[in-house]
Amino acid sequence: MSLVLIVEDDKMISDIVSYNLGREGFETAVASDGESGLNIAEKRSPDIVLLDIMLPGMDGFEVLKHIRARSTVPVLMMTAREGEDDRVDGLELGADDYIVKPFSVRELVSRVRANLRRSVGRLSPAAKTSGLFIDSEKYEVTLHGKRLDLSAREFELLSFLFSNAGKVFTREELLDTVWGYSYYGGTRVIDVAVRRLREKLEECSTGSSAYIVTRHRQGYYFEPDITKEDK
Repeated sequence: MSLVLIVEDDKMISDIVSYNLGREGFETAVASDGESGLNIAEKRSPDIVLLDIMLPGMDGFEVLKHIRARSTVPVLMMTAREGEDDRVDGLELGADDYIVKPFSVRELVSRVRANLRRSVGRLSPAAKTSGLFIDSEKYEVTLHGKRLDLSAREFELLSFLFSNAGKVFTREELLDTVWGYSYYGGTRVIDVAVRRLREKLEECSTGSSAYIVTRHRQGYYFEPDITKEDK
């Protein structure tokens, strides 16, 4: 379940946003000021941050600077300001998206999902662990020096799980995030993709490697450096 951090000083707005995101299957955490938001971000590592600009004390731009100094988490700026300069300032500081109040809940949810999808495989250009090497620029994966022949969707799924190692995702979350919420196929496609990925990883395995693990009745997660007996 993806965690959304809402940093908003207007309780009515934060309550409405939190309630509706909860109905859509997201977990939410709420902060009413910048300092509290940064503390929650550091402790809980949210998957996306909804950040108001007009906050008491530390404003949203300053909060964004602190977030970007330590994280690449997607940040969606929420504000009543409509000036182009504010939008540009936010984007130049590293915001991923911008939404102007008043906004519809439907639009907000769509933007949250879209930004989460764009964060798929948000790795450094090349990331490596336990013999698994993912090159996000070349779109290549090798395991113990052997190149894996992956489809584009398999690459995106592996990259997403890899970049969120240890975190369990339901089939519905993977469908929304990797395939896109406009995909109308069933969640069975997730099981098929995971099975194919496991087969390709095991072909190059030396007995201890990186695997996609099933959490019973919950979903899948990436666990580096486990033995086959642990799967």
